[in-house]
Amino acid sequence: MALGGTTPVAGLYNARMSEEPLTIRKATSADAAIIHEFICELAAYEDALESVEATAETLHVQLSAARPPFEALIAEIGGDPVGFALFFANYSTWTGRPGIYLEDLFVPESNRGKGIGSALLAELSRVSLGRGGARLDWQVLDWNEPSIRYYESLDAKVLRSWLPCRLEGAALTTMAQR
Repeated sequence: MALGGTTPVAGLYNARMSEEPLTIRKATSADAAIIHEFICELAAYEDALESVEATAETLHVQLSAARPPFEALIAEIGGDPVGFALFFANYSTWTGRPGIYLEDLFVPESNRGKGIGSALLAELSRVSLGRGGARLDWQVLDWNEPSIRYYESLDAKVLRSWLPCRLEGAALTTMAQR
């Protein structure tokens, strides 16, 4: 997928669970509200809804920018959004090649088990490879055992020896002033 249109999905998607085919398309600024809704649903699942500062309006502005800070894919069945993946470019100094960092992948509970998440990961893998990428990276919460088992079933490496680090808020400001 060149991330320009809508792509019918076969393979991992279980079409028997729906009369309509699954399609995956690149999100546009017109999708800001549904992206925001998915972000809030994911945050609620992770018991962190109060941490969401993004709004549909900020996402709309960002997706409308000449160089948006992120891209997203929307999975649809019969034109109805059933999942999304929000990502941006990263770079591996070890491989000397670009890659994709998957910030969020979410499929509402009512649509899980249909292969939608797998189809989104497969599409992101194709996008990464199509851009000369060496890998697709993401994080999973250590308590989310169902997701860990799922990712391991895909032969994804869960890098338990790597710990994420973050500067934010006052700590970020303090560091910037050093």
